[in-house]
Amino acid sequence: MPGPVPKPAQLRQRRNRYTTAATLPSERISARRKVPPLPERESKAEVWHPRVIEWWRAVWRSPMAQEYLGADMRGGLYLLAELHQRRWTETDTKVLVALAAEIRQQEVRFGLSPIDRRRLQWEVAKGETAADETAKRRTRRAAEAAALKDPRDVLKVVS
Repeated sequence: MPGPVPKPAQLRQRRNRYTTAATLPSERISARRKVPPLPERESKAEVWHPRVIEWWRAVWRSPMAQEYLGADMRGGLYLLAELHQRRWTETDTKVLVALAAEIRQQEVRFGLSPIDRRRLQWEVAKGETAADETAKRRTRRAAEAAALKDPRDVLKVVS
């Protein structure tokens, strides 16, 4: 065919495809991570809501925390903690709806939902137990398949 010669395969690939791709540690390994303290409240009389403390620990013990830098903590995670605090102390429904929307938008930045991790191309490493369970399941299925009789065995060659 007439026309230009195609580019070599390595030049045709998108080089920006895996810019944020990362394999994160398993949940079991991440659960041992040290949790940094929440910032002090402006008013010494005000304390963090228990659900905010629980959320903070869950975030820092998640596999995604490996990717966070100090700037992320000061620039966004503190803001998210403050939004969560307002979410658990606010009573006005309209304000709660607005807070929920803002929390959802801010959490996108930190890969805190499965779709966010997919977009960031972050993959959580599978734990050893998951690999063991998969191997057992495959072995069991192979044994069950071998035990089944082939229905074609009843067919005979007629001459």
